[in-house]
Amino acid sequence: MQSKDLTCTEEVRVRFNETDPLGIVWHGHYIVYFEDGREAFGRQHGLTYLDIQKAGFVTPIVKSTCEHFLPLKYGETFTIVTTFVNSVSAKLIYKYEIFNQQNQLVCSGETIQVFLDSDNNLCLYNPEFFQTWKDKMGL
Repeated sequence: MQSKDLTCTEEVRVRFNETDPLGIVWHGHYIVYFEDGREAFGRQHGLTYLDIQKAGFVTPIVKSTCEHFLPLKYGETFTIVTTFVNSVSAKLIYKYEIFNQQNQLVCSGETIQVFLDSDNNLCLYNPEFFQTWKDKMGL
């Protein structure tokens, strides 16, 4: 495997409805921020959920991890750095880092998604469209 990293950086603002009574982001919203990062990654690198769906597949998350280091507060902007982790397996693995306005690491995590075909069968090999994408990206 090559060690070429594909990343995407997205800036987001904390919305009022994402905070708890203390004014800090409720921990469950960080998983939503990871999704924001995945969607931005897909738009930037040509691997959106719509592209996957059009090819006849879905990619449910089978594992997610999230570690919290510092809080985010209402009105702050933050940066999500999403990195695609290349694997020989038929999976989408993404790592995430969220940084506050002072460029301090707020949160990090990872998600793993598998490919299911239109009959909900687990794909053991990379679907053709995904392998074509990986080849195009030099992975």
